[in-house]
Amino acid sequence: MERDGHDNLGCPDISDYAVVGNCHGVALITREGRVDWCALPAFDSDPVCFHLLDNRVGGYLDTRPMTPFQVSRSYVSHTNVLETTFTTPSGVATLTDFMPLGRHPDAAQDDFIRVNALPWLVRIIRVTEGEVRLNLDMLPGVAWGKRKPHVRRIECGMAWDDGACLCDRPFDVDGTRGSAVMELRAGETLRIVLMAGECEDPSRALSQADALLDITKAYWMAWSGRCGYKGPYADAVERSALVLKLLTYVPSGAIVAAATTSLPETRGGGRNWDYRLSWVRDSTLTLFALSALGYEEEPEEFRQFLFKCGAGEIFPTQIVYGLRGEVDLPERELSYLSGYCGSRPVRIGNAAHRQRQFDVYGDVMDWLMLFCELGGSLQPEELALLRRTADYVVEHWREPGQGFWEERDEPEHFVYGKMMCWVALDRAQVLLNCRDYEAVMQAIVEDVHKHAISPQGWLRKCYDHDTLDAVSLRAPVIDFPLPQGCLQATIDEVKKQFATPRGVYRYKGGDGLDGEEGTFVACGFWLVDALLFAGKTDEAKAWFETMLRLSNEVGLYAEEIDPRDGGFLGNFPQALSHLALIHAAVLLDFVEHGGPEALQGTHADRMQHAERMMMEASKAKQKACSGVEANDWVLDLATLGLP
Repeated sequence: MERDGHDNLGCPDISDYAVVGNCHGVALITREGRVDWCALPAFDSDPVCFHLLDNRVGGYLDTRPMTPFQVSRSYVSHTNVLETTFTTPSGVATLTDFMPLGRHPDAAQDDFIRVNALPWLVRIIRVTEGEVRLNLDMLPGVAWGKRKPHVRRIECGMAWDDGACLCDRPFDVDGTRGSAVMELRAGETLRIVLMAGECEDPSRALSQADALLDITKAYWMAWSGRCGYKGPYADAVERSALVLKLLTYVPSGAIVAAATTSLPETRGGGRNWDYRLSWVRDSTLTLFALSALGYEEEPEEFRQFLFKCGAGEIFPTQIVYGLRGEVDLPERELSYLSGYCGSRPVRIGNAAHRQRQFDVYGDVMDWLMLFCELGGSLQPEELALLRRTADYVVEHWREPGQGFWEERDEPEHFVYGKMMCWVALDRAQVLLNCRDYEAVMQAIVEDVHKHAISPQGWLRKCYDHDTLDAVSLRAPVIDFPLPQGCLQATIDEVKKQFATPRGVYRYKGGDGLDGEEGTFVACGFWLVDALLFAGKTDEAKAWFETMLRLSNEVGLYAEEIDPRDGGFLGNFPQALSHLALIHAAVLLDFVEHGGPEALQGTHADRMQHAERMMMEASKAKQKACSGVEANDWVLDLATLGLP
């Protein structure tokens, strides 16, 4: 792919981006190597780069050849370290982007939770052939562009209100912008550090860039080496697992739904939401995926986070929390920003925190049952809280609520919500070692069979009117009892109404919002799951491979896909998309090695069929990743002379 070294700062497709991060902050980088999004020190920090949401005031960091070039990129194997190679008529340069991350020196050798992470984006450019003339262009963003940054020169670079950009070669500072033209020959290296806060010793920071790269690569290699999946889709599963790990916020154990805010579900429209928050549903589904791969630490950390911030009279108290457990998440519109490709408004916060969704109680109970199946335990006060929650479901399940997709119209009797009430009570009986809810569970099943099934036999979206929702494909996964033939009828109707060569729509029709949207990535993988439960293994595998072809070239997915051109829509990268990929791949593996009966029951039941996978994961934990020693991923800031 040839690019113009002098092209203007246009609006790339979302699929044009790759992501790097360190379980604290995150950055999105175009194919040409421009940083269009960078949030430091945390996912929800005001970004220093947000060019993708406004190409006038949004900050960016650009380092690219001055002449036309061809570009290729990939992640360093088994890591979240990105390499972009520029080939110009005069030479070849490789750009390496990463955020420093490593094990805390006092942590155990197999501890990937207690870490040191620097609030830095590090760029290392090495010329490997000939010579390459590079342009450096840095424009910091402050306070979402509401004011200009107060920029000043410092040793080795420039600083502003709450950040700095360092470079081991001189560059000019003019007003609010830093720039330079640099010529590098084969064997020469350029190092750049974009950081939050002040830097006491810029020269020292730059001198440690190579050492930080080695530690960060070793950390990711060791973590991915613990993955227990060894099936035919190992590369895609590993990449998705690395994305999910990157989206965990290790200081609290929270898991963000996506790295960004306000990337649109409809180009030019208003379906733009802030996903830099921790949804209980998305997080529990993420942990199902990671648990299926043999990871144990992340589920325990999230359990502590959720019981800390979500415990009240019932559990959880709401469907989404901030990264530190914040419960008040007011939704604000930054009307002065132009939005991605003119998609307004840009939003911060999410009003969904005020919604009542009955799904969430089933999500939590289902995950906690799996958590206990894998050796976890709950305290007496936690079990008492689950008892109160189950009793709440008994009292309120007949009431309307908001749906899985958080539509912003009036509450309704959403079918999936009713089924998840049944799940909540079913799993509560296991967790509480009781049979107290059998009668209510039977009443829910009878109610769903009476009101939720169309005359043609498929599951409706809401009671008593014939609209369809692809979330119904999850019915067999949650083990809800359906009438004979209902699953196949639902699959057939989803394929008829929603399936396209570029994925599956989640629903169609009014939802209280303007504009149409694309196919929903997770729904494409849910169709794989449902086909497996229906015994259509070959068709399920074909759908899975269709979905794999819809990722970008580095294996990442946003929330949705434009069925017209394959472009990405929605926030990026999206946890729900990647966890659905892992789940579908694992179920395919279960069927391959255990037959259709390996799918029966709950998530906890299916984990019993994963013994082979878990044994391999256990071995991997002992030896980590080939060629990586336990001390290789220790980040000792004192030894490196860093703050």
